[in-house]
Amino acid sequence: MNVIVIVADSFRKDHVGCYGNDWVETPNLDRFATESCLVDGAYADSLYTAPCRTSMMLGRINFPFRPWQPFERDDLPVAEWLWDKGFTSALVTDVYHLHKPGYNYGRGFDERVFIRGQEYDPWILPSQVDEAQIDALYEQHFKPSEVSEKNERFAEMFRQYLRNISVRETEEDYFCAQVCLRAIDWLEAHQGRDNLFLWVDLFDPHEPWDPPLELKEQYNPGYEGMEIIDPVPSQVEGYLTPEEMQNVRALYAGEITFVDRWIGRLLDAARQLGYFDDSMIVFTSDHGEPLDDHGIVRKHRTWMYEELAAVPLILHLPGQAAGERREALVRLSDIAPTICDAAGVEAMPNIHGTSLLPLVRGEVERVRETAITGSFNGGRAIRDERWSLLMPGASEEDELYDRQADPAEQQNVMDEFPHEAWRLECALQRELTELTWE
Repeated sequence: MNVIVIVADSFRKDHVGCYGNDWVETPNLDRFATESCLVDGAYADSLYTAPCRTSMMLGRINFPFRPWQPFERDDLPVAEWLWDKGFTSALVTDVYHLHKPGYNYGRGFDERVFIRGQEYDPWILPSQVDEAQIDALYEQHFKPSEVSEKNERFAEMFRQYLRNISVRETEEDYFCAQVCLRAIDWLEAHQGRDNLFLWVDLFDPHEPWDPPLELKEQYNPGYEGMEIIDPVPSQVEGYLTPEEMQNVRALYAGEITFVDRWIGRLLDAARQLGYFDDSMIVFTSDHGEPLDDHGIVRKHRTWMYEELAAVPLILHLPGQAAGERREALVRLSDIAPTICDAAGVEAMPNIHGTSLLPLVRGEVERVRETAITGSFNGGRAIRDERWSLLMPGASEEDELYDRQADPAEQQNVMDEFPHEAWRLECALQRELTELTWE
């Protein structure tokens, strides 16, 4: 059995057609869902980008133990585990945090293909571009926030991104496209082989939200205001006008459709090369993206609301559960043991996750009673099949939501159901106490 994992950073579950969205076009993922098992109830457990990859690759919930950091010497990532079992593997990614100096998320892979240029990767230097042109683009697309202290940092990050895309000429030059094309090259080069493990990690649709022109215009035609493709993480009130915020949502939707287009190219290649017949193929994300659902844009606060914590999860197993749906609480730390199970090897020792294959096959209805989410020294949340308790920490009050009646978590019912909040808080504390990292 071969294994292909596709991760798209900051990809909101509620922006995919197969999860019920009716306005963002995702035809390729929707088709993939008809050939696969759709899991409804997947949540990030350790935020954000690097901790999420740690959780997925180690099978461990790391937010109670570690800040944002690379692997440690004694860590055992799934790629290294499979390498020792005879698998041939590759990591193809443009996620800057996976390959910047000092980070070792490519550990254990036979091949590591890194596409340079995302976010603040110093790929194109100021001396290599016309800085006057960069300044002009900056003025057109970047709006400082008067309600945030992060302007200077994010302004320089955006300038670096503008330098990095200055060499872009065609759609194939976009970072997302380059990752998918290199992944296709690897699949073609290894066609017909067994025991393959390919991890494709896309930074898009992470901001900056800069899809091709036709997709910029698709979801908000006729807009004539400032095109803010990289808003500062901030509260929206006092920063973006309603029209600007609407266009930011449209740009993000365009990114979603663009990523779907190139994932579709990758999936089509996998079909044509025969991988759908002998591979488990996984699509997921590390987390979502706040878009004024609760008054903030981007990841500005430690609230683990649904739009941030929920992730899509589609699992393809040859000849099994095609077009079926599983409503069960799962976590990103379940990815590694699921990979091992599909690969026919035992999971790494001392992990927190569990294989999802029994769930996919319909052998069990659930694998756990709750899903927890958190960040190191930051906010935490716990969800069961009905309720969600959000605990932001610091001086802010906890919030409780009845997700059956309020799936978008808009109406805090803490005062009406304090006993449910107490029950969930006890369950969270009990689980955190039982977690170990050895």
